[in-house]
Amino acid sequence: MGISPLPSLRYVFFLNSCGMGIKNLKINSVALCVSSCPQEQLNSLEDIQHFAENNGSCLCAYSFNVDTCTHNSKAAELCAALPVPPSTSFPLFNRCVPQNAECYSQFSSVLIDMVNEMDIFHRVLGGLMAGRDTVIGLCILAFVFSIVMMLIFRFISVLLVRIFLTLLVFGLLFVSGIMWWLYYNYANEPSIELETEKENMKLLFGLSIVSTIITVTLLFLMFILRKRIHVAIQLFQVVNKIIGSASSLLFQPFWTFIILILFWVYWVTVLLSLGTAGTAEVISGGQVEYRIRFGIRYMWWYHLDIISYIIAAFSWAMDHLLSPTSVTISFTCLFVCFHSRNKSKLPRHPLLSSISNLFCYHLGTIAKGSLLITIVRLPRIILLTIYNILKEKENACARCMFKCCFCCFWCLERGLRYLNQNAYTATAINGTNFCTSAKDAFLILSKNPADTTAINCFSDFIIFLGKVLVVCFTVFGGLMAFNYHRELHVWVVPLLLLAFLAYLVAHSFLSVFQTIVDVLFLCFAVDIETNDGSPEKPYFMDQELMNFVYKSSKLEKEIKQRNKKTLHDNEHGTELQPMVRNNIHSE
Repeated sequence: MGISPLPSLRYVFFLNSCGMGIKNLKINSVALCVSSCPQEQLNSLEDIQHFAENNGSCLCAYSFNVDTCTHNSKAAELCAALPVPPSTSFPLFNRCVPQNAECYSQFSSVLIDMVNEMDIFHRVLGGLMAGRDTVIGLCILAFVFSIVMMLIFRFISVLLVRIFLTLLVFGLLFVSGIMWWLYYNYANEPSIELETEKENMKLLFGLSIVSTIITVTLLFLMFILRKRIHVAIQLFQVVNKIIGSASSLLFQPFWTFIILILFWVYWVTVLLSLGTAGTAEVISGGQVEYRIRFGIRYMWWYHLDIISYIIAAFSWAMDHLLSPTSVTISFTCLFVCFHSRNKSKLPRHPLLSSISNLFCYHLGTIAKGSLLITIVRLPRIILLTIYNILKEKENACARCMFKCCFCCFWCLERGLRYLNQNAYTATAINGTNFCTSAKDAFLILSKNPADTTAINCFSDFIIFLGKVLVVCFTVFGGLMAFNYHRELHVWVVPLLLLAFLAYLVAHSFLSVFQTIVDVLFLCFAVDIETNDGSPEKPYFMDQELMNFVYKSSKLEKEIKQRNKKTLHDNEHGTELQPMVRNNIHSE
């Protein structure tokens, strides 16, 4: 790339803007700094010379004399490729962008050549691009299923829960059965010759095993916890009472999605800016090339497989944007159930009051919590960088140690996220700073009775089953769609991506109920810790919540006593004799 010391030349123009090629993930066209982009098409060298005289920018190499371009034999090599299409200046990166649609029709071949240099990425991208319409359509289907699940939890009843669990059982069994059937069908098909189809069959075999294990595990847990369905229904009825008082909470996933979209647009913009940054170095021929610095080169150009980890550079900002959602829900629950003993003094718009309190008093708490997550995430990024640098070193012990460290830091991050959520709730209750709130929340949770903790975990399990149901129906639709389009050679990877996106969509919608449940139980624990129900210290909690927890705790004790009684009866029971011995005596 060329370079000019004149600050007026602030636009970048590529000599071969319509025929750029990419080699080793770099554009091989020479770029020039110009004062303005050509607004009209230039068809000859005379037009290029006329453009230079009128605009002060020569569309040729800096060492080339534009006055003699019409008589110079090297003009075809050192000047812009003819015809030069009309361009407009892109304001964000100051690039001259061609306005001719024919130029963009040639970019597809350039992209294909680029991804051909990365075999795995090429296959994944090829599968996604070939089935993009199916993936987009099934994501919309997951969106519809998530809304239906939200309505089921919103208007929950015994009948709806039984229908939901029945559909889940059939969905799990059906998806596992379909996967095994497809694997058997592909394994016995003699026409499979392509390597990609063989890889599909291997991945399908692995997915079938994983889906079977998940199905058996979930069915076993559902069978064990089947007697606590009524407890979950009562709990969600209390949650729905809060949502009924602040129905705008149901729209929380939508404005969270809008915030994430805006953030990701900003992130992509910064990423592109980093991609155009570098240090000027003189290369052969007297030209200057901007070489990407080590950190950016490692994270972006050379290792696209870890591009997602570059988000960690923005994790503080991202967590700082998402944390207000939890704090807002916490404040809303407090306003509805724990704000005042006189319920007539509740704010008219609990959600708006929650947002107002958040921005007026608690932005620092959110900043500290998100910074803590970022600090814990940094060692994972450092370990990942070292792991990828030393990946070629065949040392199984080192790889095992790195993976163990990854797991430990991941578990630590998940634990801190849970502690952050409870710290935000404690801040909403007491108005204390982040550190004090985190300490108080940890102490209160450690004193929390085991039966209430079990109820909380069971409610989270029910919500998780709702997410699994959305994923099951979406994956089933994906299996049918991809099996119908047999021309797609790589379809297992898009299926995995579809399952991940379906779970992400379901989590975005159903996390509202999960957050409210967690806030309710922490508020209950705080209320029990600070009050005793006497006239001097009455409980802040809603009477319906108090009755629910009391009945649930009583149910837990009855189950434990029943189990102890069964064990006690077995201790004094008679020993069973073998049937063979009895038959012998009877003879």
